[in-house]
Amino acid sequence: MAGGVIASSDGRDYPGKLTFKVFMTCVVAATGGLIFGYDLGISGGVTSMDSFLEKFFPAVYKKEAAVKPSDDQYCKFDSQTLTLFTSSLYLAALIASIFASTITRHFGRRTTMLWGGILFCVGALVNGFADRVWMLIVGRMLLGFGIGCANQSVPIYVSEMAPYKYRGALNMMFQLAITIGILIANLLNYFFSQIEGGWGWRLSLGGAMVPALIIIIGSFCLPDTPNSLIERNHYDEAKEQLVKIRGISNVDEEFNDLVAASEASKLVKHPWATIFQRKYRPQLTMAICIPFFQQLTGMNVITFYAPVLFKTIGFGSSASLMSAVITGSVNSLATLVSIFSVDRWGRRTLFLQGGAQMFICQVIITIAIAAKFGMTGNPGELPKWYAFGLVFFICIYVAGFAWSWGPLGWLVPSEIFPLEIRSAAQSINVSVNMIFTFAIAQVFTSMLCHLKFGLFIFFAFWVVVMSFFIYKFLPETKGVPIEEMSIVWRNHPYWRKFVCSEEDKSTASGGPGSGDIQMGNRVNNA
Repeated sequence: MAGGVIASSDGRDYPGKLTFKVFMTCVVAATGGLIFGYDLGISGGVTSMDSFLEKFFPAVYKKEAAVKPSDDQYCKFDSQTLTLFTSSLYLAALIASIFASTITRHFGRRTTMLWGGILFCVGALVNGFADRVWMLIVGRMLLGFGIGCANQSVPIYVSEMAPYKYRGALNMMFQLAITIGILIANLLNYFFSQIEGGWGWRLSLGGAMVPALIIIIGSFCLPDTPNSLIERNHYDEAKEQLVKIRGISNVDEEFNDLVAASEASKLVKHPWATIFQRKYRPQLTMAICIPFFQQLTGMNVITFYAPVLFKTIGFGSSASLMSAVITGSVNSLATLVSIFSVDRWGRRTLFLQGGAQMFICQVIITIAIAAKFGMTGNPGELPKWYAFGLVFFICIYVAGFAWSWGPLGWLVPSEIFPLEIRSAAQSINVSVNMIFTFAIAQVFTSMLCHLKFGLFIFFAFWVVVMSFFIYKFLPETKGVPIEEMSIVWRNHPYWRKFVCSEEDKSTASGGPGSGDIQMGNRVNNA
Protein backbone atom coordinates (compact mmCIF):
# COMPACT_ATOMS: atom_id res chain seq x y z
CA MET A 1 0.00 0.00 0.00
CA ALA A 2 0.98 3.66 0.19
CA GLY A 3 3.50 3.25 2.91
CA GLY A 4 6.94 4.77 3.14
CA VAL A 5 9.07 6.90 5.38
CA ILE A 6 8.36 10.57 4.96
CA ALA A 7 11.59 12.51 4.93
CA SER A 8 12.80 15.95 4.07
CA SER A 9 15.18 16.75 1.29
CA ASP A 10 18.19 15.89 3.42
CA GLY A 11 16.70 12.65 4.68
CA ARG A 12 15.42 13.86 8.08
CA ASP A 13 11.87 13.84 9.40
CA TYR A 14 10.35 17.15 10.48
CA PRO A 15 11.93 17.86 13.88
CA GLY A 16 9.73 18.62 16.86
CA LYS A 17 8.08 17.03 19.85
CA LEU A 18 4.73 16.79 21.56
CA THR A 19 4.84 19.78 23.89
CA PHE A 20 2.49 20.40 26.80
CA LYS A 21 1.33 23.58 25.06
CA VAL A 22 0.22 21.82 21.89
CA PHE A 23 -1.34 18.96 23.87
CA MET A 24 -3.47 21.35 25.94
CA THR A 25 -4.28 23.42 22.87
CA CYS A 26 -5.61 20.35 21.07
CA VAL A 27 -7.54 19.23 24.16
CA VAL A 28 -9.22 22.63 24.52
CA ALA A 29 -10.03 22.77 20.80
CA ALA A 30 -11.40 19.24 20.84
CA THR A 31 -13.96 20.27 23.48
CA GLY A 32 -15.84 21.61 20.46
CA GLY A 33 -17.02 18.03 20.15
CA LEU A 34 -18.87 18.36 23.47
CA ILE A 35 -21.67 20.38 21.89
CA PHE A 36 -22.21 17.76 19.17
CA GLY A 37 -22.07 14.87 21.63
CA TYR A 38 -24.33 16.54 24.19
CA ASP A 39 -26.97 17.13 21.57
CA LEU A 40 -26.74 13.58 20.21
CA GLY A 41 -27.32 12.20 23.68
CA ILE A 42 -29.90 14.65 24.98
CA SER A 43 -32.43 14.54 22.14
CA GLY A 44 -33.17 10.81 22.39
CA GLY A 45 -33.52 11.03 26.15
CA VAL A 46 -36.04 13.87 26.28
CA THR A 47 -38.18 12.25 23.57
CA SER A 48 -38.62 9.25 25.86
CA MET A 49 -39.75 11.42 28.81
CA ASP A 50 -43.53 11.23 29.20
CA SER A 51 -43.82 14.83 30.44
CA PHE A 52 -42.02 16.14 27.35
CA LEU A 53 -44.15 14.06 24.99
CA GLU A 54 -47.38 15.06 26.74
CA LYS A 55 -46.59 18.79 26.41
CA PHE A 56 -45.25 18.99 22.87
CA PHE A 57 -46.33 15.76 21.15
CA PRO A 58 -49.63 14.74 22.79
CA ALA A 59 -50.61 12.51 19.88
CA VAL A 60 -47.45 10.42 20.37
CA TYR A 61 -47.99 10.35 24.13
CA LYS A 62 -51.61 9.16 23.78
CA LYS A 63 -50.56 6.58 21.19
CA GLU A 64 -47.84 5.24 23.48
CA ALA A 65 -50.19 5.13 26.49
CA ALA A 66 -52.90 3.39 24.48
CA VAL A 67 -50.66 0.66 23.08
CA LYS A 68 -51.77 -2.77 24.25
CA PRO A 69 -49.37 -5.70 24.72
CA SER A 70 -50.91 -7.32 21.65
CA ASP A 71 -50.28 -4.24 19.48
CA ASP A 72 -47.19 -3.68 17.34
CA GLN A 73 -44.63 -2.28 19.79
CA TYR A 74 -42.26 -1.36 16.99
CA CYS A 75 -44.59 1.39 15.72
CA LYS A 76 -45.63 3.23 18.87
CA PHE A 77 -43.09 6.06 18.40
CA ASP A 78 -43.65 6.44 14.65
CA SER A 79 -44.20 10.21 14.28
CA GLN A 80 -42.67 12.47 11.64
CA THR A 81 -43.23 15.54 13.83
CA LEU A 82 -41.34 13.94 16.70
CA THR A 83 -38.43 12.93 14.48
CA LEU A 84 -38.40 16.42 12.93
CA PHE A 85 -37.56 17.73 16.42
CA THR A 86 -34.42 15.58 16.39
CA SER A 87 -33.45 15.85 12.74
CA SER A 88 -34.11 19.57 12.03
CA LEU A 89 -30.79 20.37 13.70
CA TYR A 90 -28.82 18.53 11.03
CA LEU A 91 -30.30 20.49 8.13
CA ALA A 92 -29.19 23.67 9.87
CA ALA A 93 -25.73 22.17 10.48
CA LEU A 94 -25.53 21.34 6.77
CA ILE A 95 -26.18 24.98 5.79
CA ALA A 96 -23.81 26.33 8.44
CA SER A 97 -20.94 24.06 7.41
CA ILE A 98 -21.04 25.42 3.85
CA PHE A 99 -20.81 29.07 4.95
CA ALA A 100 -18.32 28.17 7.68
CA SER A 101 -15.74 27.20 5.07
CA THR A 102 -15.46 30.84 3.94
CA ILE A 103 -15.08 32.07 7.53
CA THR A 104 -12.47 29.40 8.23
CA ARG A 105 -10.44 30.27 5.16
CA HIS A 106 -10.48 34.08 5.53
CA PHE A 107 -10.72 34.64 9.28
CA GLY A 108 -9.18 31.51 10.77
CA ARG A 109 -10.34 28.31 12.42
CA ARG A 110 -10.67 29.92 15.87
CA THR A 111 -13.27 32.49 14.72
CA THR A 112 -15.46 29.75 13.29
CA MET A 113 -15.27 27.82 16.57
CA LEU A 114 -16.27 30.97 18.51
CA TRP A 115 -19.38 31.54 16.39
CA GLY A 116 -20.27 27.88 16.74
CA GLY A 117 -20.28 28.21 20.51
CA ILE A 118 -22.33 31.43 20.48
CA LEU A 119 -25.04 30.02 18.19
CA PHE A 120 -25.22 26.80 20.20
CA CYS A 121 -25.60 28.78 23.45
CA VAL A 122 -28.52 30.82 22.06
CA GLY A 123 -30.20 27.65 20.78
CA ALA A 124 -29.88 26.03 24.21
CA LEU A 125 -31.62 29.02 25.83
CA VAL A 126 -34.49 28.93 23.33
CA ASN A 127 -35.04 25.20 23.88
CA GLY A 128 -34.79 25.45 27.66
CA PHE A 129 -37.60 28.06 27.78
CA ALA A 130 -39.69 26.58 24.94
CA ASP A 131 -43.47 26.48 25.29
CA ARG A 132 -44.40 25.66 21.69
CA VAL A 133 -43.17 23.16 19.14
CA TRP A 134 -42.01 25.96 16.83
CA MET A 135 -39.71 27.23 19.62
CA LEU A 136 -38.20 23.75 19.87
CA ILE A 137 -37.58 23.66 16.13
CA VAL A 138 -36.03 27.18 16.07
CA GLY A 139 -33.84 26.28 19.02
CA ARG A 140 -32.75 23.07 17.32
CA MET A 141 -31.84 24.96 14.16
CA LEU A 142 -29.69 27.41 16.13
CA LEU A 143 -27.98 24.43 17.76
CA GLY A 144 -27.44 23.05 14.28
CA PHE A 145 -25.79 26.24 13.07
CA GLY A 146 -23.41 26.00 16.03
CA ILE A 147 -22.60 22.34 15.40
CA GLY A 148 -21.99 22.98 11.70
CA CYS A 149 -19.42 25.66 12.53
CA ALA A 150 -17.68 23.58 15.19
CA ASN A 151 -17.54 20.37 13.16
CA GLN A 152 -16.14 22.24 10.18
CA SER A 153 -13.33 23.96 12.07
CA VAL A 154 -12.24 21.79 15.01
CA PRO A 155 -10.90 18.71 13.12
CA ILE A 156 -8.94 20.98 10.76
CA TYR A 157 -7.56 23.01 13.68
CA VAL A 158 -6.34 19.96 15.59
CA SER A 159 -4.81 18.33 12.48
CA GLU A 160 -2.86 21.49 11.70
CA MET A 161 -1.61 22.02 15.26
CA ALA A 162 -0.57 18.45 16.00
CA PRO A 163 2.89 17.02 15.15
CA TYR A 164 2.31 14.50 12.38
CA LYS A 165 3.53 11.58 14.52
CA TYR A 166 0.77 12.24 17.06
CA ARG A 167 -1.89 13.69 14.76
CA GLY A 168 -4.14 10.65 14.95
CA ALA A 169 -4.27 10.49 18.74
CA LEU A 170 -4.72 14.25 19.20
CA ASN A 171 -7.39 14.50 16.52
CA MET A 172 -9.32 11.72 18.20
CA MET A 173 -9.71 13.98 21.22
CA PHE A 174 -12.55 15.49 19.18
CA GLN A 175 -14.34 12.15 19.02
CA LEU A 176 -13.59 11.54 22.70
CA ALA A 177 -15.24 14.87 23.51
CA ILE A 178 -18.27 13.79 21.46
CA THR A 179 -18.57 10.55 23.44
CA ILE A 180 -18.13 12.38 26.75
CA GLY A 181 -20.87 14.78 25.69
CA ILE A 182 -23.15 11.83 24.90
CA LEU A 183 -22.40 10.20 28.25
CA ILE A 184 -23.02 13.40 30.23
CA ALA A 185 -26.28 13.93 28.37
CA ASN A 186 -27.41 10.36 29.14
CA LEU A 187 -26.58 10.77 32.83
CA LEU A 188 -28.43 14.07 33.05
CA ASN A 189 -31.45 12.63 31.24
CA TYR A 190 -31.59 9.80 33.76
CA PHE A 191 -31.46 12.05 36.83
CA PHE A 192 -33.59 14.88 35.43
CA SER A 193 -36.32 12.40 34.47
CA GLN A 194 -36.73 11.66 38.19
CA ILE A 195 -37.63 15.28 39.04
CA GLU A 196 -41.18 15.62 40.32
CA GLY A 197 -43.40 17.89 38.28
CA GLY A 198 -42.06 16.67 34.95
CA TRP A 199 -39.96 19.74 34.11
CA GLY A 200 -36.61 17.97 34.08
CA TRP A 201 -36.54 18.06 30.28
CA ARG A 202 -36.00 21.85 30.49
CA LEU A 203 -32.79 21.28 32.42
CA SER A 204 -31.69 18.66 29.88
CA LEU A 205 -32.21 20.98 26.92
CA GLY A 206 -31.03 24.16 28.63
CA GLY A 207 -27.94 22.39 29.97
CA ALA A 208 -26.48 22.58 26.46
CA MET A 209 -25.34 26.07 27.47
CA VAL A 210 -22.51 24.56 29.51
CA PRO A 211 -20.55 22.91 26.64
CA ALA A 212 -21.32 26.00 24.54
CA LEU A 213 -19.69 28.27 27.11
CA ILE A 214 -16.68 25.94 27.28
CA ILE A 215 -15.97 26.29 23.55
CA ILE A 216 -16.65 30.06 23.64
CA ILE A 217 -14.13 30.61 26.44
CA GLY A 218 -11.72 28.10 24.90
CA SER A 219 -11.75 29.84 21.51
CA PHE A 220 -10.54 33.07 23.14
CA CYS A 221 -7.62 31.20 24.72
CA LEU A 222 -6.49 29.29 21.63
CA PRO A 223 -3.80 30.51 19.23
CA ASP A 224 -4.30 30.43 15.47
CA THR A 225 -2.64 27.57 13.60
CA PRO A 226 0.56 28.32 11.63
CA ASN A 227 -1.25 27.15 8.47
CA SER A 228 -4.07 29.64 8.99
CA LEU A 229 -1.69 32.50 9.80
CA ILE A 230 0.37 31.82 6.67
CA GLU A 231 -2.83 31.59 4.63
CA ARG A 232 -3.64 35.15 5.83
CA ASN A 233 -0.08 36.45 5.19
CA HIS A 234 1.05 36.65 8.83
CA TYR A 235 4.37 34.92 8.18
CA ASP A 236 6.41 36.13 11.16
CA GLU A 237 3.62 35.32 13.60
CA ALA A 238 3.19 31.91 11.96
CA LYS A 239 6.88 31.02 12.37
CA GLU A 240 6.84 32.20 15.96
CA GLN A 241 3.78 30.04 16.63
CA LEU A 242 5.38 27.03 14.95
CA VAL A 243 8.46 27.36 17.18
CA LYS A 244 6.22 27.41 20.27
CA ILE A 245 4.10 24.39 19.38
CA ARG A 246 7.02 22.25 18.15
CA GLY A 247 9.19 23.08 21.17
CA ILE A 248 12.36 23.69 19.13
CA SER A 249 14.02 26.71 17.50
CA ASN A 250 14.78 25.20 14.08
CA VAL A 251 11.48 24.79 12.25
CA ASP A 252 12.69 26.18 8.93
CA GLU A 253 12.06 23.04 6.94
CA GLU A 254 8.44 22.56 8.03
CA PHE A 255 7.78 26.31 7.86
CA ASN A 256 9.12 26.54 4.29
CA ASP A 257 6.95 23.63 3.23
CA LEU A 258 3.89 25.27 4.80
CA VAL A 259 4.66 28.54 3.01
CA ALA A 260 5.15 26.75 -0.31
CA ALA A 261 1.84 24.93 0.13
CA SER A 262 0.10 28.19 0.99
CA GLU A 263 1.57 30.06 -1.98
CA ALA A 264 0.44 27.33 -4.34
CA SER A 265 -3.01 27.24 -2.71
CA LYS A 266 -3.46 30.98 -3.28
CA LEU A 267 -3.34 30.31 -7.01
CA VAL A 268 -6.62 28.49 -6.46
CA LYS A 269 -9.23 31.25 -6.45
CA HIS A 270 -12.28 29.02 -6.39
CA PRO A 271 -11.70 25.97 -4.13
CA TRP A 272 -15.31 24.79 -4.56
CA ALA A 273 -14.71 24.42 -8.30
CA THR A 274 -11.13 23.19 -7.91
CA ILE A 275 -12.06 20.23 -5.74
CA PHE A 276 -13.94 18.68 -8.67
CA GLN A 277 -10.78 18.51 -10.78
CA ARG A 278 -9.60 15.02 -11.63
CA LYS A 279 -6.43 15.19 -9.52
CA TYR A 280 -8.52 15.75 -6.38
CA ARG A 281 -10.80 12.80 -7.10
CA PRO A 282 -9.39 10.70 -4.20
CA GLN A 283 -9.99 13.46 -1.64
CA LEU A 284 -13.47 14.23 -3.00
CA THR A 285 -14.39 10.55 -2.90
CA MET A 286 -13.28 10.23 0.72
CA ALA A 287 -15.01 13.49 1.69
CA ILE A 288 -18.29 11.99 0.46
CA CYS A 289 -18.00 8.27 1.14
CA ILE A 290 -16.49 8.23 4.65
CA PRO A 291 -19.19 10.40 6.31
CA PHE A 292 -21.86 8.62 4.23
CA PHE A 293 -20.72 5.22 5.47
CA GLN A 294 -20.24 6.49 9.03
CA GLN A 295 -23.96 7.22 9.28
CA LEU A 296 -24.89 3.83 7.80
CA THR A 297 -23.07 1.90 10.53
CA GLY A 298 -26.30 2.31 12.50
CA MET A 299 -24.54 3.89 15.46
CA ASN A 300 -26.53 7.09 15.33
CA VAL A 301 -29.68 5.02 15.71
CA ILE A 302 -28.29 3.77 19.03
CA THR A 303 -27.14 7.27 20.02
CA PHE A 304 -30.27 9.22 19.03
CA TYR A 305 -32.84 6.78 20.12
CA ALA A 306 -31.18 4.46 22.65
CA PRO A 307 -33.82 5.21 25.31
CA VAL A 308 -36.65 4.91 22.77
CA LEU A 309 -35.14 1.72 21.34
CA PHE A 310 -34.64 0.09 24.74
CA LYS A 311 -38.12 1.19 25.79
CA THR A 312 -39.54 -0.35 22.62
CA ILE A 313 -37.85 -3.71 23.21
CA GLY A 314 -39.16 -4.12 26.72
CA PHE A 315 -37.23 -1.92 29.16
CA GLY A 316 -39.10 0.55 31.38
CA SER A 317 -38.69 4.31 30.99
CA SER A 318 -35.98 4.82 33.65
CA ALA A 319 -34.37 1.47 32.82
CA SER A 320 -34.10 2.49 29.16
CA LEU A 321 -32.35 5.72 30.15
CA MET A 322 -29.91 3.80 32.35
CA SER A 323 -29.20 1.40 29.47
CA ALA A 324 -28.32 4.45 27.37
CA VAL A 325 -25.93 5.56 30.14
CA ILE A 326 -24.24 2.15 29.98
CA THR A 327 -23.76 2.28 26.21
CA GLY A 328 -22.54 5.88 26.50
CA SER A 329 -19.91 4.81 29.05
CA VAL A 330 -18.70 2.05 26.75
CA ASN A 331 -18.53 4.55 23.89
CA SER A 332 -16.23 6.87 25.86
CA LEU A 333 -13.95 4.11 27.17
CA ALA A 334 -13.59 2.46 23.77
CA THR A 335 -12.65 5.79 22.19
CA LEU A 336 -9.64 5.86 24.53
CA VAL A 337 -8.50 2.60 22.92
CA SER A 338 -8.40 4.30 19.53
CA ILE A 339 -6.45 7.27 20.91
CA PHE A 340 -3.67 5.00 22.15
CA SER A 341 -3.67 2.68 19.13
CA VAL A 342 -4.35 4.72 15.98
CA ASP A 343 -0.77 5.95 15.51
CA ARG A 344 0.60 2.49 16.30
CA TRP A 345 -1.69 0.16 14.36
CA GLY A 346 -2.86 2.58 11.69
CA ARG A 347 -6.20 3.75 10.36
CA ARG A 348 -6.96 0.83 8.03
CA THR A 349 -6.49 -1.80 10.73
CA LEU A 350 -8.95 -0.10 13.09
CA PHE A 351 -11.46 0.49 10.29
CA LEU A 352 -11.46 -3.18 9.24
CA GLN A 353 -11.39 -4.67 12.75
CA GLY A 354 -14.19 -2.40 13.93
CA GLY A 355 -16.28 -3.23 10.87
CA ALA A 356 -15.98 -6.97 11.50
CA GLN A 357 -16.91 -6.53 15.15
CA MET A 358 -19.97 -4.41 14.34
CA PHE A 359 -21.19 -6.85 11.69
CA ILE A 360 -21.00 -9.87 14.00
CA CYS A 361 -22.84 -8.03 16.79
CA GLN A 362 -25.55 -6.77 14.46
CA VAL A 363 -26.28 -10.32 13.31
CA ILE A 364 -26.44 -11.60 16.91
CA ILE A 365 -28.70 -8.69 17.98
CA THR A 366 -31.03 -9.37 15.05
CA ILE A 367 -31.36 -13.05 15.98
CA ALA A 368 -31.92 -12.20 19.65
CA ILE A 369 -34.65 -9.64 18.95
CA ALA A 370 -36.32 -11.81 16.31
CA ALA A 371 -36.41 -14.85 18.62
CA LYS A 372 -37.89 -13.06 21.63
CA PHE A 373 -39.78 -10.08 20.24
CA GLY A 374 -41.06 -11.51 16.95
CA MET A 375 -43.05 -9.39 14.52
CA THR A 376 -45.08 -7.56 17.16
CA GLY A 377 -42.21 -6.42 19.39
CA ASN A 378 -43.92 -7.89 22.46
CA PRO A 379 -41.56 -10.16 24.42
CA GLY A 380 -44.07 -10.93 27.15
CA GLU A 381 -42.10 -11.09 30.38
CA LEU A 382 -38.52 -10.39 29.39
CA PRO A 383 -36.04 -12.37 31.54
CA LYS A 384 -33.34 -10.22 33.10
CA TRP A 385 -30.56 -12.41 31.71
CA TYR A 386 -31.94 -11.95 28.21
CA ALA A 387 -32.15 -8.17 28.60
CA PHE A 388 -28.61 -8.02 30.00
CA GLY A 389 -27.35 -10.19 27.15
CA LEU A 390 -28.95 -7.89 24.58
CA VAL A 391 -27.42 -4.81 26.18
CA PHE A 392 -24.04 -6.62 26.33
CA PHE A 393 -23.92 -7.23 22.58
CA ILE A 394 -25.11 -3.70 21.88
CA CYS A 395 -22.19 -2.51 24.03
CA ILE A 396 -19.73 -4.67 22.07
CA TYR A 397 -21.16 -3.19 18.88
CA VAL A 398 -20.78 0.35 20.31
CA ALA A 399 -17.17 -0.40 21.27
CA GLY A 400 -16.39 -1.55 17.72
CA PHE A 401 -17.73 1.73 16.36
CA ALA A 402 -16.04 3.83 19.03
CA TRP A 403 -12.51 2.74 18.11
CA SER A 404 -13.05 2.67 14.37
CA TRP A 405 -15.68 4.50 12.33
CA GLY A 406 -16.52 6.94 15.13
CA PRO A 407 -13.18 8.77 15.48
CA LEU A 408 -11.70 7.78 12.11
CA GLY A 409 -14.72 9.19 10.30
CA TRP A 410 -13.54 12.62 11.47
CA LEU A 411 -9.78 12.04 11.55
CA VAL A 412 -9.09 10.68 8.06
CA PRO A 413 -10.97 13.36 6.07
CA SER A 414 -9.39 16.17 8.12
CA GLU A 415 -5.83 14.98 7.42
CA ILE A 416 -5.98 14.11 3.70
CA PHE A 417 -7.08 17.45 2.21
CA PRO A 418 -4.37 19.72 0.70
CA LEU A 419 -4.47 23.33 1.86
CA GLU A 420 -5.89 24.78 -1.35
CA ILE A 421 -9.13 22.80 -0.99
CA ARG A 422 -9.05 22.05 2.76
CA SER A 423 -11.88 24.33 3.92
CA ALA A 424 -14.17 23.44 1.02
CA ALA A 425 -13.45 19.71 1.32
CA GLN A 426 -14.09 19.73 5.08
CA SER A 427 -17.39 21.51 4.42
CA ILE A 428 -18.37 18.75 2.00
CA ASN A 429 -17.37 16.18 4.60
CA VAL A 430 -19.51 17.81 7.30
CA SER A 431 -22.39 18.46 4.87
CA VAL A 432 -22.59 14.82 3.77
CA ASN A 433 -22.39 13.76 7.41
CA MET A 434 -25.28 16.07 8.33
CA ILE A 435 -27.42 15.13 5.29
CA PHE A 436 -27.37 11.47 6.19
CA THR A 437 -27.57 12.13 9.92
CA PHE A 438 -30.77 14.05 9.14
CA ALA A 439 -32.06 11.29 6.87
CA ILE A 440 -31.40 8.51 9.38
CA ALA A 441 -32.91 10.53 12.23
CA GLN A 442 -35.99 11.41 10.20
CA VAL A 443 -36.80 7.92 8.96
CA PHE A 444 -35.60 5.80 11.89
CA THR A 445 -38.93 5.36 13.67
CA SER A 446 -40.63 4.53 10.34
CA MET A 447 -37.87 2.05 9.50
CA LEU A 448 -38.23 0.45 12.93
CA CYS A 449 -41.99 0.20 12.39
CA HIS A 450 -41.68 -1.44 8.96
CA LEU A 451 -38.39 -3.37 9.13
CA LYS A 452 -38.74 -4.34 12.81
CA PHE A 453 -35.73 -6.46 13.86
CA GLY A 454 -34.58 -6.41 10.22
CA LEU A 455 -33.38 -2.85 10.85
CA PHE A 456 -30.09 -4.22 12.18
CA ILE A 457 -29.65 -6.40 9.09
CA PHE A 458 -30.05 -3.29 6.94
CA PHE A 459 -27.12 -1.65 8.72
CA ALA A 460 -25.10 -4.89 8.80
CA PHE A 461 -25.26 -5.01 4.99
CA TRP A 462 -23.80 -1.51 4.77
CA VAL A 463 -21.03 -2.40 7.22
CA VAL A 464 -19.90 -5.09 4.77
CA VAL A 465 -19.96 -2.60 1.89
CA MET A 466 -17.99 0.05 3.76
CA SER A 467 -15.39 -2.45 4.98
CA PHE A 468 -14.74 -3.50 1.38
CA PHE A 469 -14.45 0.15 0.39
CA ILE A 470 -11.80 0.78 3.07
CA TYR A 471 -9.87 -2.37 2.10
CA LYS A 472 -9.87 -1.48 -1.58
CA PHE A 473 -9.59 2.31 -1.74
CA LEU A 474 -8.20 3.86 1.46
CA PRO A 475 -4.39 4.03 1.76
CA GLU A 476 -2.71 4.13 5.15
CA THR A 477 -2.07 7.71 6.35
CA LYS A 478 -0.36 6.90 9.64
CA GLY A 479 2.79 8.96 10.19
CA VAL A 480 2.47 11.07 7.03
CA PRO A 481 2.92 14.86 7.49
CA ILE A 482 -0.26 16.67 6.54
CA GLU A 483 1.45 18.74 3.81
CA GLU A 484 3.09 15.61 2.34
CA MET A 485 -0.14 13.64 2.06
CA SER A 486 -0.21 13.57 -1.75
CA ILE A 487 2.33 10.73 -1.75
CA VAL A 488 -0.21 8.21 -0.43
CA TRP A 489 -2.40 8.82 -3.49
CA ARG A 490 0.50 8.67 -5.97
CA ASN A 491 1.59 5.33 -4.49
CA HIS A 492 -1.90 3.83 -4.35
CA PRO A 493 -2.58 1.26 -7.12
CA TYR A 494 -6.01 2.71 -7.95
CA TRP A 495 -5.74 6.44 -7.25
CA ARG A 496 -2.35 6.98 -8.90
CA LYS A 497 -3.94 7.06 -12.35
CA PHE A 498 -5.98 10.11 -11.30
CA VAL A 499 -3.21 11.98 -9.48
CA CYS A 500 -0.10 11.23 -11.51
CA SER A 501 -1.59 11.85 -14.96
CA GLU A 502 -2.89 15.27 -13.90
CA GLU A 503 0.41 16.22 -12.29
CA ASP A 504 2.25 15.27 -15.47
CA LYS A 505 -0.05 17.55 -17.49
CA SER A 506 0.36 20.38 -14.99
CA THR A 507 4.15 20.07 -14.97
CA ALA A 508 4.30 20.03 -18.75
CA SER A 509 2.26 23.25 -18.92
CA GLY A 510 4.35 24.92 -16.23
CA GLY A 511 1.49 25.15 -13.72
CA PRO A 512 1.47 24.13 -10.09
CA GLY A 513 0.73 20.45 -9.75
CA SER A 514 -0.36 18.66 -6.65
CA GLY A 515 3.15 17.45 -6.09
CA ASP A 516 4.42 21.04 -6.05
CA ILE A 517 1.85 21.97 -3.49
CA GLN A 518 2.55 19.00 -1.27
CA MET A 519 6.32 18.64 -1.72
CA GLY A 520 5.64 15.02 -2.42
CA ASN A 521 9.01 14.47 -4.11
CA ARG A 522 10.57 14.21 -0.65
CA VAL A 523 9.87 10.59 -0.13
CA ASN A 524 12.14 7.74 0.69
CA ASN A 525 10.09 4.59 0.22
CA ALA A 526 10.73 1.94 2.79
